[in-house]
Amino acid sequence: MGNPLLVTLNLTVTSAGRQLDRLGFMYFNDAEIFRTSTAEPIQTGIEWTYMKDVSSFLALFKKPQKIIFDPGNLVDDTYTGTFNVTLTAAFFTNPYPPPAADVVLPVSARHSSVNGSSAFVVPTDNASTTLNIPLNAKRAIFTISACGQFMEELWYTNVPSSTVQTFPDTELFGHSPFRELQLYIDGILAGVSWPFPVIFTGGIVSGLWRPVVGIDAFDLREDEIDVTPFIPLLVDGKTHTFEIRVVGIDDDGTGNALLTDNVEDYWVVTGKLFLWQDDTDGIASGPAPVVIAPEPTLHLASSVTKDANGANEPLSYSVSVERYLSVSSVVSTPRGLRSVSWVQTLAFTNTGTLTDRGRIQVTHQNVDDESGDFSIAATISRGKEVRVIGPNVFPTEQLGSTQRSSDSSPTLTGTHLKPTQNGSATYLAAPKLKYAVSYGTTEQDLVFSTSEGFQPPLRKQVYGPERDYRFYRRHVLAVNGTLVEDDETIRDDGDERKAQRPYQAGKTEHCE
Repeated sequence: MGNPLLVTLNLTVTSAGRQLDRLGFMYFNDAEIFRTSTAEPIQTGIEWTYMKDVSSFLALFKKPQKIIFDPGNLVDDTYTGTFNVTLTAAFFTNPYPPPAADVVLPVSARHSSVNGSSAFVVPTDNASTTLNIPLNAKRAIFTISACGQFMEELWYTNVPSSTVQTFPDTELFGHSPFRELQLYIDGILAGVSWPFPVIFTGGIVSGLWRPVVGIDAFDLREDEIDVTPFIPLLVDGKTHTFEIRVVGIDDDGTGNALLTDNVEDYWVVTGKLFLWQDDTDGIASGPAPVVIAPEPTLHLASSVTKDANGANEPLSYSVSVERYLSVSSVVSTPRGLRSVSWVQTLAFTNTGTLTDRGRIQVTHQNVDDESGDFSIAATISRGKEVRVIGPNVFPTEQLGSTQRSSDSSPTLTGTHLKPTQNGSATYLAAPKLKYAVSYGTTEQDLVFSTSEGFQPPLRKQVYGPERDYRFYRRHVLAVNGTLVEDDETIRDDGDERKAQRPYQAGKTEHCE
């Protein structure tokens, strides 16, 4: 198929009926290249489109691949919404091609031979694979794709394990609201990833996500770990084990806590190793990497008060975690010695309060206790901030590291992606009448910029001096399923262009 420099996928889906949000995967053989989710259908039908840049996988496009697209779905007498999916690819030339990897190796369950999804399901599966690394590999980055489902979908709302029995008539999930994804290479901790709390289109209150969806919901971001310091150990002609673990925290209620791999059911996990090769036949050598990975610092506290009847009310808790990890080595290559390192400094806090006998949402009961009618009121205020220094795997964060022709935009070394969301919504349900409705308002702002002179955090967050060059901004406002504002600003080589996107009137949507 030649040598394309840029590839994008266009995923368009139509659906009508009643359905829940579903997780979808796309594989080239055993390698996951796209993880997405679905909008919740309505009786009158909806359509949505998502475009994804997959240029990072050019090495896979150069060879024949079995394409497996798995938009998981259940259709029965209750859930009638089917998905009509169209997936196309477009190929372009690019004057500033991203430095795509020469080899992409999957760490997955490898079910493509039976036309199956190759994701691991943790904790049921041991998420590990043995790989044989090309002898001329000079750079290596590992990416992790992972999200919680079923009892782990709302893992960030879980409580400390010591408090799960606080309310006798309410089931609480434990192992704390903290999760860590760990990468082990031949049993050595090589790096960690702290997952972002993705909220899918049926999450919290579905009225928040019409037609705006949660951050990352249509394109679940993969976190990256630079494992180049391990190159001298990997290029020995032998196989090496790459393992992904999902861990939480267990505590005894008196301040003692430790990481545990006993999370709830379940996490969907895959990984990939991106390799760049030397153009010579030389083999890298050097000592084993120096790994400094002390146990994370864990602080958990909780308190329960008694109401007038002696029942527990309310439960309050706080969780904080700090971790430092450093991996470094000196790699000898045909071009000379090269010092390489991977350093992570992470901090996490989470606080929560449960009232009304442990019900997270406010519940209204009518006189008929058996009716099951209820309502949920929710507000959200959240954001995600991703800062990248230097080149990495995925092109959406590489834009700022390329050389641009304009004097007003010199070579820039860092990028900054910042989406924020604020919203409120209500869900009303009458199960006996098979009726439910959700409505709400959500506002989202997304800014993608690049900066010169940005300093990465070293044990503490210190940013600057910083000069931002904004490439793109988009602001949308959705009210009761209708997009009432949609403005974007595109800035290219100093020329700013503003556009107001057309939108169609929405409808009140009924959901399950």
